[in-house]
Amino acid sequence: MQAEVEIDRLGARGDGVAEAAGRLLYVPFALPGERWRVGEGGSSLLLRAHPARADPACVHFGTCGGCVAQHMPDELYAAWKREVVVEAFRHRGITAPVAPLSRVPLGSRRRVTLYAKRDGRKLSLGFHQRGTHLVVDIAACPIAVPAIVRALPALREMLEPILSGPAEATAHVLATPQGLDVHVSLGHAPAPHKDYPRLATLAGRHGFARLTVGRDTVLRARAPLLTFDGVSVEPPPGSFVQAVAEAELEMIRLVTSSASGARRVADLFCGIGTFTFPLAQSARVLAVDSRRDAADALDAAARHAQGRKPIEVRVRDLFRTPLATKELEAFDAVVLDPPAAGAKAQVAQIARSPVPLVVYVSCDPGTLARDVRTLADAGYALQSVTPIDQFLFSAHVEAVAVMAR
Repeated sequence: MQAEVEIDRLGARGDGVAEAAGRLLYVPFALPGERWRVGEGGSSLLLRAHPARADPACVHFGTCGGCVAQHMPDELYAAWKREVVVEAFRHRGITAPVAPLSRVPLGSRRRVTLYAKRDGRKLSLGFHQRGTHLVVDIAACPIAVPAIVRALPALREMLEPILSGPAEATAHVLATPQGLDVHVSLGHAPAPHKDYPRLATLAGRHGFARLTVGRDTVLRARAPLLTFDGVSVEPPPGSFVQAVAEAELEMIRLVTSSASGARRVADLFCGIGTFTFPLAQSARVLAVDSRRDAADALDAAARHAQGRKPIEVRVRDLFRTPLATKELEAFDAVVLDPPAAGAKAQVAQIARSPVPLVVYVSCDPGTLARDVRTLADAGYALQSVTPIDQFLFSAHVEAVAVMAR
């Protein structure tokens, strides 16, 4: 059965939404006002295009599942991303003061996760195909920093002899000022110890700062360093780092300006200290994270940091053992930057505490809105929400919410 439909709006995942025979249809890569013929099995044909439909920036767009929005005209794209955040709060019964989308440029993503797998005799290295676990072999990526794109042939050369049959690899690639930091995890394959000399030679030839495979350091030509407000930190292999430096700076600005009057701050889910060191310019900071390696990296950097207030670092699983209400009494502000699952247990404790200010950094508007609802019900007022386009052309939106009472 086929139907011709008029696209009414964009959905949260970037698909065009239309109504036919009393049900909603989601049409990939469709824009509001366009007319499409939709058939069985998800087939679709564009009949009338949006007058400002954009030319995709990438030759892999439409196959690679990393981007869903390169065809959107600029104003529509910015409005859609902001609306994703607005709708997440609306779903929780909150009319949120959402600012315009804060943008990042092309070629700015410094952290990417690449997948490698054989398709028959060919090794594919790239991102997953939309809606599948198949790997799209990429030759370019306009959202990634040029250094990562230039390294694609080297990464293929490294992995080609290692992966056979069902073996697969995940490569976490981080661009640092000292060179690429590459961490490879293997699936369905043993650690390739005999290949380590070859891998080290290739990594050195292509200027990598560090190469790790599993728990093994294959090459450490230079310490890969990231700098937060003048403090250099060596991130552990494969650790969480904000994907775009420009987005990170905007988040730091929002966090520090919001907490500027605080003298004692709890930085929860602190990672390697993205917010810890800027906050410590004017406040004593308790930095808490569940990962020992991240906490150790932060602590090592803190011991050499100059001109900061005291920083205390703790390792603690805040999902299982959140800071309790009594512990929170000592703080003027709490900063949270949890994973996509949010911070439900920790927020429940904050809601019962006297902490006057909460700054919540989130990569998932749905769990952010859920946790803000908990705080709002406890008397916190939502002062601002700023969406940040850290994940360019994807359906993901970073956001910073500020609440006070």
